[in-house]
Parts: sequence; structure tokens; C-alpha cells
Amino acid sequence: MEDLWQVCSLVVRIKKQQISAVSEAIARLAGCDVSLSDADAGTLIVVIEGESSSRLLETIESVRNIAGVLAVSLAYHQQEQPGEDAP
Repeated sequence: MEDLWQVCSLVVRIKKQQISAVSEAIARLAGCDVSLSDADAGTLIVVIEGESSSRLLETIESVRNIAGVLAVSLAYHQQEQPGEDAP
């Protein structure tokens, strides 16, 4: 099996009053970046990078299990071989 670079983005709905705590918890997860935070809407956009689909799935499940998270939706997923150029 060849190594693949994986990236996905999530829309994370949270309890508004817990946006800071949830953002910090997500940022501590390996490969995660909180790209956008909308406290009024209770929404975060999260980008996750990893070496395998299974690793991304584990991280998505970790995000889902953070206290204050109401829903997690996959918005985007891409995989490429290392060094592969985009068209």
C-alpha cells in the first residue's frame, strides 16, 4: 500500500457558550486546525491532515466526542500521493 496524503474539512456545530473550549480541544488534536470560528452561529470549520483515511476517521471521531459538540459534517476530502502535482 502506497503512502497517501489525506486532507478533509469539517463543519462542526457546537453549543455557543462552549466555542472557546471546543476550539482549544480541537486545536490540540494532531493534524487539526480550526480555520474559521463563528461564535454567533455556533459553527467551526476544521481542517484535518493525515497519512491515512483511518487516521482521519479516528480524528473525526475524536472531534465528535468532545463535550459541547452537537454535530460534525464532512465537507471535503482529498487524497494524493506525496509529490503528486495538482493539474
